[in-house]
Amino acid sequence: MDTNFLNLKTNFLKLTLFACMMLPIVSCSSDDDSDVAAPENITQDPLSGYLQAAGFTKIENKKDSGDAEFGIAFTPTVNGKITSISAKIPDIHSGMRIAIWDKATATVLRTELIDVASPDVEVSKNITALVLTKDKEYMFTFNSNDWYNYSKPDASATSYPITVGDIKITNYGYINGTSQTIPNVMRDDYYAGDIRFKFQKD
Repeated sequence: MDTNFLNLKTNFLKLTLFACMMLPIVSCSSDDDSDVAAPENITQDPLSGYLQAAGFTKIENKKDSGDAEFGIAFTPTVNGKITSISAKIPDIHSGMRIAIWDKATATVLRTELIDVASPDVEVSKNITALVLTKDKEYMFTFNSNDWYNYSKPDASATSYPITVGDIKITNYGYINGTSQTIPNVMRDDYYAGDIRFKFQKD
């Protein structure tokens, strides 16, 4: 048999054996690399999912219908932060007040003013990130005499809590007046408003 052929065959076998031995090492290295490049966290806006899950598909415009502080109570299921807010109402409202509360203590954690320059047009505002703690209950409210009223077509109640992504909505409530007071009347048959926040988990 040709000596060159034997040498070539021997070298091929050695190379194959070496490649097989190196394969687990290469695979382990790839696994380590995947831990370094974690995907970037996306922001979550729970309002649309909440309205859909609650069955609140009927919408009525309420203009000049009496001032109140309206909003949802919610609990994040992970640590994270609110990075922006938005609002849409059926009228113009300069300096509309939006608040984020510690529900247990009825303490305002953040007040933001937002200018709604046109009716039925959503306005957004980036805010200094507000850190939220997992399993702590908050409220997200606004004060206005104009809003959208969302309810079920048959006006029946919905069931709480409603979980959308990493946000568990525990109730909706209101209190009449213009003062910055945490809502204390809870309702399960409608949601008033169209205010949103964007949440980013840690």
